[in-house]
Amino acid sequence: MTPTTATAPEVAPFRLFELIVLRTRRQCDDRPLSPSILRITLGGPGADGFSGGGRDQSLSVLLPRPGQSEAVVPAGGSGTWHEKWRALPEDERAVPRSYAVRTQRLRADGSTEVDLDFVLHDAGGPGCRWALAAAPGDRLAVLGPAEADNAAVRFRPPADTDWVLIRADETALPAAAAALEWLPAGLPARVWLEVPCTEDRQALNTAAKARISWLVRNEGAFCGVETVRAAELPGGTPYAWIAGEASGVRALHRHLVHERGFDRERVMSAAYWRRGLPEEQLRRAEAEAEPR
Repeated sequence: MTPTTATAPEVAPFRLFELIVLRTRRQCDDRPLSPSILRITLGGPGADGFSGGGRDQSLSVLLPRPGQSEAVVPAGGSGTWHEKWRALPEDERAVPRSYAVRTQRLRADGSTEVDLDFVLHDAGGPGCRWALAAAPGDRLAVLGPAEADNAAVRFRPPADTDWVLIRADETALPAAAAALEWLPAGLPARVWLEVPCTEDRQALNTAAKARISWLVRNEGAFCGVETVRAAELPGGTPYAWIAGEASGVRALHRHLVHERGFDRERVMSAAYWRRGLPEEQLRRAEAEAEPR
């Protein structure tokens, strides 16, 4: 296991980056990526200094409101970035949405590219609507990492980890895929990935000894906590990373801690969304009720 710590650093250095849409695509390496995912590659001079930590690195995209050509973001003044954002008129300020960085690449010319995967829904929110309309040359303000070891990277298996459990739905699939790429060679991993349809399965790269199960909803797969409850898990000291819809994340967290006997400090759970609840309200609710 590559030495690391289970605790995120106290300081998380983030700043605003003004990125440019370079490409939008539904294919990767001439193969269909997924009917449910649109990949957007961002870059340009404004990407200089972007330094993601891999794994489940997250950032906030700042989206324009309906009728705006560009997002209204804070500039100058005193206080934290969030305080300055809150000080703007509510009906004008940018709409923030959190996304995991699928990939960051340093190109031969020294420029940086960042891939974000946007999940497409029939009744999509601000992120989905922006992604569907995005075209090369469009600008996007991003509150992102300026140092690789930052608190938004939460996938941190301790050095004594014998095996890893990963459970994610399509919203957390980019983070899960990046985490699999990061895992050291030969480390056992049990992975459950929930997606809407058959074509959403992706070819994933990992040097870990990973057993990946795709839970496809339109194939009738059962996607609840019972899928993991019925599984025979490896022995030894585990580390679990579970992310996706809030109620499912909480249920699996409780199962692992209370039924499987996982040390709660070795179970990292992240609610990426909740049915019927906007992201702003989800963040407030999660801050008030951490999984137990």
